[in-house]
Amino acid sequence: MKPTRLEKTARGLALGAGLLDFFTGLGLVFRPALMLRLMQVGPVGAEAEAYLRFTGVFVGLVGFSYLWGLAGGPARLRAVLELTAWFRLAVGCFSTWAVATGRLAPAWSSVPATDLLLAAAQAWLLGRGIFPDAH
Repeated sequence: MKPTRLEKTARGLALGAGLLDFFTGLGLVFRPALMLRLMQVGPVGAEAEAYLRFTGVFVGLVGFSYLWGLAGGPARLRAVLELTAWFRLAVGCFSTWAVATGRLAPAWSSVPATDLLLAAAQAWLLGRGIFPDAH
């Protein structure tokens, strides 16, 4: 059966989000200073860098989960979209609070913007009944 437009959209979102997070995570683990410069965030101390690298592991694996979902067919991709929508919502809310209260610099605003946008897009796709036979 030919994929619907909605299914193509879901696959495109998963590929884009997966690659974005996977490579961002790798960058945070192996080249954190470069990633901070790209984000226009100032350098951090050694202890903060360790936490940044730890965060990179999580971000990279979230990205990997999208790619894993794509490789596994509609049921797996639907499950990944359902689970990661919650991760994205949580990270988006927390990082919005952290930027708003000054705990993170305004340069970090791309994090909540990206996570909340992807959470909303995934919720929209799931609400539209993406992959209806994949329960």
